[in-house]
Order: sequence, then structure tokens, then C-alpha cells
Amino acid sequence: MSDLIPGGNQALPDGVLSIRVPGPFDLSVLITGDGGKVTGDGDFVFFNQPSAPGTQLRGDTVTVDPRRLRSGASRVTVVVSPAETGTPLGRLPAPLMSVTGSTGTPLAHFAPERPTSESVLLLAEIYRRGDGWKIRALGQGYADGLAGVARDFGIDVADDGAAPGVGAGVGAGATPGSPAATAPGGLPAGPFHAFVGVVNAQRAGVGTPPVAPDARLATAAQTHAASMAAQNRLDAGGPDGTSVFQQVTTCGYAYLFLAEDLVSGPRTPAAFVDYCLSQEPGRSPLLDATFTQVGLGQATGARTGDVYWTALWAQPFTTDGLARTATEVIALTNAERARARLAPLTGETRLTTAAQAHSADMVARDFYSHTTPEGHEPWDRAAAAGCTHRGIGENIACGQRSAAEVVDGWMNSPGHRANILKPDFTHIGIGYATGGRAGTYWTQLFGMSR
Repeated sequence: MSDLIPGGNQALPDGVLSIRVPGPFDLSVLITGDGGKVTGDGDFVFFNQPSAPGTQLRGDTVTVDPRRLRSGASRVTVVVSPAETGTPLGRLPAPLMSVTGSTGTPLAHFAPERPTSESVLLLAEIYRRGDGWKIRALGQGYADGLAGVARDFGIDVADDGAAPGVGAGVGAGATPGSPAATAPGGLPAGPFHAFVGVVNAQRAGVGTPPVAPDARLATAAQTHAASMAAQNRLDAGGPDGTSVFQQVTTCGYAYLFLAEDLVSGPRTPAAFVDYCLSQEPGRSPLLDATFTQVGLGQATGARTGDVYWTALWAQPFTTDGLARTATEVIALTNAERARARLAPLTGETRLTTAAQAHSADMVARDFYSHTTPEGHEPWDRAAAAGCTHRGIGENIACGQRSAAEVVDGWMNSPGHRANILKPDFTHIGIGYATGGRAGTYWTQLFGMSR
């Protein structure tokens, strides 16, 4: 076993290598060719994208099998950053890298000089030399975080106005709607990883399953956080009227349910979580089993220095989930009818088709009305779907976060309540669509048997 010094190198045996860096750090690797540039998002392995051909990240250890790297790959660079946002490496114990072979035999150690103000450190590179592979110790630091590393390795960096090294989004040719090769939300991998860890620890404490990070949600969250920082105010809408819900769908994420936490003030992800837990409504989505995925964005106002946060909690859309939601609305509606000693309504396919089309149309064309921009009314839509009922009624709603909330809202509105409790109605169809300015759009379409 060798103790490497900066610039020192050592030949490696064939087989899988294990590289471990214990302590309060996040580990990641960049895969490049001879030119030292990545070819795309798949060449950046980190906690939210923990594997690529020939590499696998698990906690504080990354395994590299040089024989299984993508075609053209000739170098794997090992990167370490603090697990807590805004913490210079100089405040942490010096990282110590150990390398072992496929049989568990220790091969090399590397203890770089203790960093000072740097927030990211390139520890080593595994590189091809002829028919074999070698490892070279580096110890190169970056004061501007993963953004600086990204630029040097050919990854496009989108500057969102956040503090350097804290809010710089990183992606290889990233576009809105495509997962970026970065920690979600424009935060370095360490801080976001810390956020997810803190959240899931809280969820475990109340018996709630963990959430998983999603890069599309994070892109939307970061865009919205940057918008709030630019406006210097908490707001669910941007200066152009685009809502956070529209940002999510623009980024390619289709959700069944979505909740947002918008906060200003906390300086770290852990402090943000503490703030959310301290009060409603922030506490509810953080601990709610309904939500299975999360994205986080953070930005700092250029004029005030205030830190703005957006957390997006989501359950992804599925056709089964849509069907369950519609069934729940019908069940709750029939429960209200039962309390009034009325016969239950029967779900009807053609009414459902018309109701679903109207909810989707309100999202797509950004309107909210029983009457479409062309002047079509509920009975027109029902007839177009093939309904032959002798009477039609419709309830619509927007913004409600659950079936229970929307039915409760309708029951507390005289006109909507009258439709739900109308004795002559015998059939019902439910429409539910997400996105748009209000986030959710609901339609109940009622029919009378002939």
C-alpha cells in the first residue's frame, strides 16, 4: 500500500476498485475522455444519480470498474464536497481517501493538505495508461463549489442569481424539463443530500415512508426560488404571472398531487426544515405520506441578501392514481347523499370522458369557467361525449389539494351543494387535471336517467 502525495501516481491491478472518503462529506465522480470533458449528464455520478456504466456510489464509497466504463472513457475524477451547505472544507476534518482492490486489499491512501476556503476538492483521478490503469493524487480545490468544477469539465452552468457556490445550477447541456447532472435545486450535492436526509429522518420518526429527490421538481423549485429572490418577496407566482405549478409542468413533471413550502430567512437546509416543522402549513407536506418525491430550490436576493427557499412535494401522476382520486370523489359525494337519504350516484364512462376533457382544457388554455372560450356549455360537452341523459349539471373547482377538500368546498357552496344533493341526478363523471395557474382543476358532471 502507498501513501500518495499530490501529483504522485501508482499503477492499479485489474478489477473493481473501491474509493472511500469517510466523514461529513459528499462524494461524487466525473467520467471523461482524454480531452478531460464530460459527454453528457450521465458522466456525473453523485447521490441523486448514483450509478453510471462502471461506477456505483453508495454512501461514502464509490466503486469503479475501469473495464465497464462507457466507450471512450479514460479518466474518472474523484470529487469531495461538504455535506452541509455553506461550510468551507477548512472547517471540517481533513478528508482521507483510501483505495482498495477487488479482494479488499488496501492499495493506496491519500491525505491532501487541509483546505482553507475551498468548498470542493478534486482528490484523485483514475486514468488509462496504455493497457493498464493508474491513480494520481490531486488535491485541487475550488472556492466556487461544484460550479467551478463543472466549468472545467465542460458542464454548462446556469447562473440563477444565487450566491456563488451555493445556488449555481449545473447540467451538461441541461434544459428545463431534462434532469440536470447536478444536485437538484441548483444546490451542490452535499447540501441537497443533507436536506433529504434530515427530511427522511423526520418522516421515519412518525412512520412516514421516505421521499426521493427528483431533478425536474428541483429545476422548477430553483427557478421559483430565484424568481422570489429577484422580486424580494414570497409569492406563488412569478412577475409574469407564471405560477409555481406551471413551472413544474414546464419542467416535464406530471403530478397527481403537489404541495409547496415557500420560506425566506433560514440559511441552511437544516434550518429550513426546522422552520417548516415549527408551523403549519409547512409541517404537513413534509410529513405527509401522500408525497413521495421532492425538489428543493434556494436563491439569495442580490439587493437584500435574504435567502429564499422553495420546496416542492409531489406524488407523480399515474392513470391508476387518477382513477383512485375520481373514485374517492364519487364515494365522498355519495356519502353526502346518504346523509341526506338520497340514492347514490353511479359512475358513468361518457360523463367521465366529458368531465376529464373539461378539466384538462381548463389547464391547457388557462381559463376557469363552465363555458369554454368557444361558448360550449356542460350539456354541449356531454352530448359531444355521447351522453343521452335528459338533464345535465356541473360543478367545477380549482386549487383544492385533495378529494376531501374539493367535496367539502362544494358542500359549503349553495349552488354546488344543490347539484350534489339533487334527487333527480342518477349518474356522475369526475374530471381531474393538474398544472395550470391554480395547480388543480376539478369537474363533476351529473346526469339524469331518461
